Amino acid sequence: MSEIKTSGRPIDQLLEKVLCMNILSSDYFRDLLRLKTYHEVIDEIYVTATHVEPWMTGNCRGPSTAICLLYKFFTMKLTVKQMHGLLKHPDSPYIRAIGFLYLRYVADPKTLWSWYEPYLKDDENGQHSLSWNCL
Repeated sequence: MSEIKTSGRPIDQLLEKVLCMNILSSDYFRDLLRLKTYHEVIDEIYVTATHVEPWMTGNCRGPSTAICLLYKFFTMKLTVKQMHGLLKHPDSPYIRAIGFLYLRYVADPKTLWSWYEPYLKDDENGQHSLSWNCL
């Protein structure tokens, strides 16, 4: 399985320093160490993610569950096949949004258009539809 072509930036430089430090020191992120597989992380996104903002709602210090799960994926170095699985996932727009955010932070910028272009006319409707404003 081929890994996604990355920008080459180290994991600790993908997000702003304060956010990164808060993620690594959060109890929730430490609890995510129990998740060993890609599918376990997807299941956790499905159960816990309610938004993809970087910080918890109403709390300017705590990282959101979604951003912690995104960072968990950073540590796993996703493959091209896994990324396609995230972007096409039918069960939750948050799974898909975390996939797009992963690409935004990890992928080589020269490859972003080829990843994003097929999804620009996303027609998913409903209260949980993906907003491009989050990217």
